[in-house]
Amino acid sequence: MSNGQWYPPEWPGRIRALAAGELRPAVPRRAATVMLLRDDATGTGGAPVVHMLRRRTSMAFAGGAYAYPGGGVDPRDDDRLVGWAGPTLETWAHRLGVGTSAEAQAIVCAAVRETYEEAGVLLAGPTTDTVVNDTTGDDWEADRAALVARELSFAAFLEQRGLVLRSDLLGAWARWITPEFEPRRYDTWFFAAALPTGQRTRNASTEADRTVWITPGDAADGYDRGELLMMPPTVATLRTLRPYATAAQVLEAASDQDLTPVLAQARLDGDELVLSWPGHEEFTKRVSTAVTDETRSGRKTDATEGGAA
Repeated sequence: MSNGQWYPPEWPGRIRALAAGELRPAVPRRAATVMLLRDDATGTGGAPVVHMLRRRTSMAFAGGAYAYPGGGVDPRDDDRLVGWAGPTLETWAHRLGVGTSAEAQAIVCAAVRETYEEAGVLLAGPTTDTVVNDTTGDDWEADRAALVARELSFAAFLEQRGLVLRSDLLGAWARWITPEFEPRRYDTWFFAAALPTGQRTRNASTEADRTVWITPGDAADGYDRGELLMMPPTVATLRTLRPYATAAQVLEAASDQDLTPVLAQARLDGDELVLSWPGHEEFTKRVSTAVTDETRSGRKTDATEGGAA
């Protein structure tokens, strides 16, 4: 394969159905994901490394693809105020492009909660200038499991623990919306954060079979060689991280990042289906209708075999 872009075989058929008006787009669910960075790596030439998960190969959606910790927004996290450090909720609402402070709180809570659920890292502390330094005890694990099972909201977790959410440790970096032809769609905000001193990551996700710390450049190069499977938003954000020498530089640059949503566009061009992401020409794909017909009949093609794109 020419690179490691994940490309599911059902996409061409769904794109054609959307173009023909036969497919009604699903409403995207809000989500957040975090590019967790650290500087204390060796052999990286001074570049920071980012924490990535590899989705289990057995998963139907993006199996084997590398991604960041992340997941959907829990509506319960906008129904009560939480202990808060950093920019105001009104500031976050403006930055994230949402209408209310409650919506902003839920999105930021999702970013912090998912990082805790999937990597064991908690961006919260007992005061506005501290961070929890140990979340490995049995009582912490019980709370983490309750969060994963949605038996406990993150807002309630913070209140019970007497913790303050450290929104000042996050920087909003990008926003991508799942294409309209996908049956499961997400409106996802990408955040950057530095690994807090004293905390360590671990693979706490049931959806991942391994985790790695890797420089954004090495990860992007692995994708370009076809060695690491990824989806377009992951590759695109890795490329934007590449110029920075430290995690602090990334966070300092976060306020200048464009959060205009990136939404894939699909159209018919003669006998080809064209899929593109505005502003990200490298991901443009042209698929012949003949390939679409073969895909519908279950035959493998160069465009679908092995996740190649």
